This record gives sequence, structure tokens and C-alpha cells, in this order.
Amino acid sequence: MKRKIDGRMIAIMGLLIAMMVVLSQVLGFELQFIKITFTFVPELIMGLLFGPLWTGIGAAIADVIGMMLFPKAAFFIGFTINAFIGGVVYGLYFHKKEVTLMRAFLCTLTNTLLISLILTPLWLSMMYNVSLTSWAIWSPRLVKVAIMLPVETIMLYMVGAALPYRKWVKKFA
Repeated sequence: MKRKIDGRMIAIMGLLIAMMVVLSQVLGFELQFIKITFTFVPELIMGLLFGPLWTGIGAAIADVIGMMLFPKAAFFIGFTINAFIGGVVYGLYFHKKEVTLMRAFLCTLTNTLLISLILTPLWLSMMYNVSLTSWAIWSPRLVKVAIMLPVETIMLYMVGAALPYRKWVKKFA
């Protein structure tokens, strides 16, 4: 069944996109080869309410807006692709589903493997002309994964458990 776009959906998506921009560009921590943000919280909500496609689109829009408003480096389409794929993953794991610890872990693990350990190193290698075997790419990335995998999993589960998702799904779906 196709999702009908209405004013409520646009307003909620706009608010969640704005939250993603703020959490990513203003409150995020970024160095040349690593970025730590908490955009997974609005992505979780977007995934719960709107599914994979709209969450991917919303995440990509947030990435582009964030780069336009707060440019920290040259725009690179690979990171927008990462945002879209990450949003799709959140939608696949959480759309109209209860947020369990296992689902939170699997979602975080999927995003970590696909984005943090496969695509991002590829994009960084292309952008900075650095070998994919360089420790400049891998050492901060592996430390980030070791720290953020459990942190993100626990935060997703705690936020997801606190959300009245059944009520929201009935109201917004």
C-alpha cells in the first residue's frame, strides 16, 4: 500500500529532518576521518512512522540541508548515499514494529557494517586519495565502532521503549 503524502506527514518529516540537521551539524563531533552524531534518534522515529523509503529520503534531505547550511568540507555525494541507506535500514528494522533490544542491535550492526566499515572508508579513500589499507582511515573508525555500537544500541532501545509507537502508528499510518 502506497503512503499518501499529507500535511501532517510533511510537517513531522520537516521537524525530524531539522532535528537530524541540528544533531549532525551543530551537536555532532567531526574530524577529518570520523564523525559521531546522534541522528539515529530522529531516524528511529522516522523509521517507525514512515518506513524505509521515506526515512531514506528524509535522511538524504537532512544530509544535503546540513551541508548547505553548515559546510565543513566539500560536498561529496557518497555521504548522502550513506544517509539514504542508513535511513532505509532504520525503516526496514522499525517500521510499525516494536523496538526490541535485538532489533536495535541488528539495526545498529547493519548500519555499522554497511556504512561505517564499507562505504565510508571507500568514500574517504576516494576523497582524500588515501589507500584503503591506511591506518588513518581505520584506526579512528574501529575505535568509533567499538564505542558507538553498544552506545547506539542501548540508546535506540531506551528511546524506542519510551516512545508510544503503537499510538503513533495508528495515528500517523
